[in-house]
Amino acid sequence: MTTGTGAPVRVEARGVTLAFGATTVLRDIHVRIEPGEFFALLGPSGCGKSTLLRLIAGFNRAQRGAIFLDGEDISAVPPWERNVGMVFQSYALWPHMTVAENVAFGLEERRLPRQRVRARVAEVLELVGLAEFGGRRPGQLSGGQQQRVALARTLAIEPRVLLLDEPLSNLDARLRHHMRRELLAMQRKLGITTIFVTHDQEEAMTTADRIAVMDQGVVQQVGSALELYDAPANRFVAEFVGTINLVPATDPLFDALVAAPGGATHAAFRPHSVLLTERPGDPTHHWVPARVAEREFLGEFIRYRLEAAGREVIADLPHALGSAGFAQAADVSLGIDRTQVRLLGA
Repeated sequence: MTTGTGAPVRVEARGVTLAFGATTVLRDIHVRIEPGEFFALLGPSGCGKSTLLRLIAGFNRAQRGAIFLDGEDISAVPPWERNVGMVFQSYALWPHMTVAENVAFGLEERRLPRQRVRARVAEVLELVGLAEFGGRRPGQLSGGQQQRVALARTLAIEPRVLLLDEPLSNLDARLRHHMRRELLAMQRKLGITTIFVTHDQEEAMTTADRIAVMDQGVVQQVGSALELYDAPANRFVAEFVGTINLVPATDPLFDALVAAPGGATHAAFRPHSVLLTERPGDPTHHWVPARVAEREFLGEFIRYRLEAAGREVIADLPHALGSAGFAQAADVSLGIDRTQVRLLGA
């Protein structure tokens, strides 16, 4: 099946700053998305990720900096001339139109021949697995099917870039997991440059080639999921991408974990790098006396929240059949794998 999207394009934001009144929403953003890349903008609500997406779409205009598509400055190009497709969080489907009519809407606005419209609608509905649903209305579809209709409507216009603004957030957890796999498979098949906004770290880590972590209008770090998880650039990234333990680098109970900290303020280590036992053992670990404050059974593992010298440390231990683990209020020895500790600044 032909995709109609042409060769994938590069998207760049160079020195973009955007403010609404006295509130600066984006601060000197520099991001480069490679042709055909599945790229995620990840961060908490209000960090500026959706604003950046809308800027690429042309719905916002920056006070400084520029947006480029394949080296061409499109900052002054109106949205309808950018040939960029956007799928919104709400899907924005017309309830009085059929699925086929919703998908055809953008094509008809372009005054394409009726026969070409019908052929393109059939093509994209087959692509998203809804070939038999063209005559239904959005209200007769499940959430996942509505999401596919919104995607089909966007793909129908053959965009150069696909923009996805939290498109899975309205789905339940099981369907969200299924749809993100389908979305990634479709993106790989089409080869279209895709930018995906999400606040869900799992969504970003399981789909994106690279991720830009944002906070307070600033790109904190760009990298693969593995790079962000194993080598966070700062404390914010470490805490936002995965679960992590942070203890002051100069804390007397933990200072043997690392060499002289220099400019670092915290030692960071993941919960799965922690061992628990009734007495100290493996010499490759740094051992600290602790008490189990809370425990959560999560199926594959048990998450322990431990009190160690007045600080909370989280340990994730695999669950084995027949093992009850450590009881709440139990006194234990907490072992931290020295090779898994990283130093972080503020």
